[in-house]
Amino acid sequence: MCRIVGAPRTLLPLLAALLQASVKASGEIALCKTGFPEDVYSAVLSQDVHEGQPLLNVKFSNCNGKRKVQYESSEPADFKVDEDGMVYAVRSFPLSSEQAKFLIYAQDKETQEKWQVAVKLSLKPTLPEDTVKESPEIEEIVFPRQLSKHSGHLQRQKRDWVIPPINLPENSRGPFPQELVRIRSDRDKNLSLRYSVTGPGADQPPTGIFIINPISGQLSVTKPLDRELIARFHLRAHAVDINGNQVENPIDIVINVIDMNDNRPEFLHQVWNGTVPEGSKPGTYVMTVTAIDADDPNTLNGMLRYRILSQAPSTPSPNMFTINNETGDIITVAAGLDREKVQQYTLIIQATDTEGNPTYGLSNTATAVITVTDVNDNPPEFTAMTFYGEVPENRVDVIVANLTVTDKDQPHTPAWNAVYRISGGDPTGRFAIQTDPNSNDGLVTVVKPIDFETNRMFVLTVAAENQVPLAKGIQHPPQSTATVSVTVIDVNENPYFAPNPKIIRQEEGLHAGTMLTTFTAQDPDRYMQQNIRYTKLSDPANWLKIDPVNGQITTIALLDRESPNVKNNIYNATFLASDNGIPPMSGTGTLQIYLLDINDNAPQVLPQEAETCETPDPNSINITALDYDIDPNAGPFAFDLPLSPVTIKRNWTITRLNGDFAQLNLKIKFLEAGIYEVPIIITDSGNPPKSNISILRVKVCQCDSNGDCTDVDRIVGAGLGTGAIIAILLCIIILLILVLMFVVWMKRRDKERQAKQLLIDPEDDVRDNILKYDEEGGGEEDQDYDLSQLQQPDTVEPDAIKPVGIRRLDERPIHAEPQYPVRSAAPHPGDIGDFINESPPILQGGCVGHIGLGLKAADNDPTAPPYDSLLVFDYEGSGSTAGSLSSLNSSSSGGEQDYDYLNDWGPRFKKLADMYGGGDD
Repeated sequence: MCRIVGAPRTLLPLLAALLQASVKASGEIALCKTGFPEDVYSAVLSQDVHEGQPLLNVKFSNCNGKRKVQYESSEPADFKVDEDGMVYAVRSFPLSSEQAKFLIYAQDKETQEKWQVAVKLSLKPTLPEDTVKESPEIEEIVFPRQLSKHSGHLQRQKRDWVIPPINLPENSRGPFPQELVRIRSDRDKNLSLRYSVTGPGADQPPTGIFIINPISGQLSVTKPLDRELIARFHLRAHAVDINGNQVENPIDIVINVIDMNDNRPEFLHQVWNGTVPEGSKPGTYVMTVTAIDADDPNTLNGMLRYRILSQAPSTPSPNMFTINNETGDIITVAAGLDREKVQQYTLIIQATDTEGNPTYGLSNTATAVITVTDVNDNPPEFTAMTFYGEVPENRVDVIVANLTVTDKDQPHTPAWNAVYRISGGDPTGRFAIQTDPNSNDGLVTVVKPIDFETNRMFVLTVAAENQVPLAKGIQHPPQSTATVSVTVIDVNENPYFAPNPKIIRQEEGLHAGTMLTTFTAQDPDRYMQQNIRYTKLSDPANWLKIDPVNGQITTIALLDRESPNVKNNIYNATFLASDNGIPPMSGTGTLQIYLLDINDNAPQVLPQEAETCETPDPNSINITALDYDIDPNAGPFAFDLPLSPVTIKRNWTITRLNGDFAQLNLKIKFLEAGIYEVPIIITDSGNPPKSNISILRVKVCQCDSNGDCTDVDRIVGAGLGTGAIIAILLCIIILLILVLMFVVWMKRRDKERQAKQLLIDPEDDVRDNILKYDEEGGGEEDQDYDLSQLQQPDTVEPDAIKPVGIRRLDERPIHAEPQYPVRSAAPHPGDIGDFINESPPILQGGCVGHIGLGLKAADNDPTAPPYDSLLVFDYEGSGSTAGSLSSLNSSSSGGEQDYDYLNDWGPRFKKLADMYGGGDD
């Protein structure tokens, strides 16, 4: 048998010390658990649910503080959850007597980990208030006995004790540890037992709140409890022997934390915003404010009541609004909401727990800002009864007057925007009114031209109303009216011809000085004394003139219908009429003269040239007539041949095919090829008729069996007209001029080349240079080259086709060297002259030069530079038959010669002159 009895107070300090030592020894630390701290959240509502009403706040334990949690409701059509965990009602619905249950999900956005918690909503019970009763002290708990036999009969086991919950007020002031109950077992008489408790609050987080004396079984609490953190503790009591063997079944101990009023109400928002239309009737719903209390909602500590502490402003009544003290719904209670007078109200709302008990309840306040929205309760009103404006005549799209209105409604809303219309005074629709979107003014504009001579003034009746109709019950007229007086200003207008164009019919052939008609213009300005003068603007053929004062039009030349300026028998002339107003204005008019045809043009043969064969068959030529007149002064035509010369009718005959065509035939059997001019008499059908002799140029030629001309001479001699011949002659002359210019240019170019005297530019002359070669071989024995490759290659061409120009003298001709005529040589001194003329090629210092032979070649070469120049060769070959240049110094007679004449040979022989003419040194 186990009992729980009241623990002696002397054991409480001992139990507390033992519990603290046990906690320190175990070293357990409370661990944070991510998720909802409770399995079920409950809320008790006092009435039905309204749309947007806050219900309760679900708290989510975020241990690391880094998780981003997204809430979701299992009934999204009825409930929604904000990011802060506040649950709102999506719609209004009645709450039945049964509990409304749904789930709230929390999901980590990154890891997708998900948690859930249940929410229960219930109506406040109408039963009398429950009173918190202290659980009676349990004196003894007897553990159930085991089955045993007695006198051969089974004894029934005693039933377990049902331990009622232990009620413990929160925020107790102690002293601590505070004794709660005592647990005893009947077996402690025979055995030495040890008692312990397990569960949250004992050996599980939060640990150390409840301790038990292992010897006496006294259960105590070590510190004040907070119902808002944990409202109930579920512990299990154990009894074991000294060996740790269980001697009794564990028993459950439930500890309820009794709520105390230790939390003030908290509004979900410190400032609440709502709207109400102006002119709303009393009882109109405005908004709902909600506060929550962390205390137990099933007790007075969590039952809130609302009231309005103040209203600002207090007009037109200090009590324009009231609040439902249980739900927090704010409604209107007085009429007279006028946005034009008061646009916004500020209410101070107070929420108090303990059902609003001002003595014991805790309270808090929030602000409700109510904006009065506009309705169309004020029509637009004109600022004046009459508006004035003026407009020049014939002007459009100009603003005549600016209509101003006032409207007390909220600007730039349909209840403020004005719409204007013209209700009278404009039967022809010459005016329109547009609304300025910024100022709401009406802009009266002219859309059709106004004639001052017809209307000098308009009086318009205009009305203004809003885009939306007035609210019901408004006693004001729906619109406002005013008048607009518009004055038309007279301006100088353009004179105009009437009719324009003016058409007259007249026969052609009128002589100069004939008066045709009077073409005058009218001035629309009847109230201005002005004169009009006329001038001619366009007269293509210069046939007419106009009197500047009276507008009479007279011919100054013969009118000809066949003129190229006449189109479709109509001749157009344009005239200008100008007044003397300020500023002067003008207008134009067109006179159209329809010219009637007379028979003033004789017919002509068409075509004017034709060809036929020498023999009568085939030899027909079809002709017609060309007449610039029109019917009846044109065809049908009569064709005939003149009597003279007599050869015409003897050789030719003409036959009329119809009124427009005739056929010319060769009358004789043969007519020699050539060009013949055949006169033909053509007479038209005019009254009187006109006739004319036209010349038909007939080309007679030889024909084949098909009737086609075969002689070329005919084509050359007779087939070309005068224009073609002139063109050919011009082409020939131009060609001859070009050829002559080319010949003159060639001769001038030849003279320029000769003027150069076949000399090379001294800057380009390389004959005095020593050519250096990269490859010199192995000496004279290795210089077996063809010397002919170093000669002038262009001499392979004949001299007749060789272009005139400068050639290198060290180029060897491919063909045999020409035989040059012997030049007359001046007498030279003996040894040097013979040496130069007869010396074979010599080699000195690696350079080869043909002094004697080179001089001969130079003298006999007509294309070479002056004969006193040295020739420079690019090739230094082997096998030369020339001796050493030292032979010039070894002559036995060198000292006896006079070498002064070498100074006359030019700068190229200056070195030799210095060597042989300078003396013994």
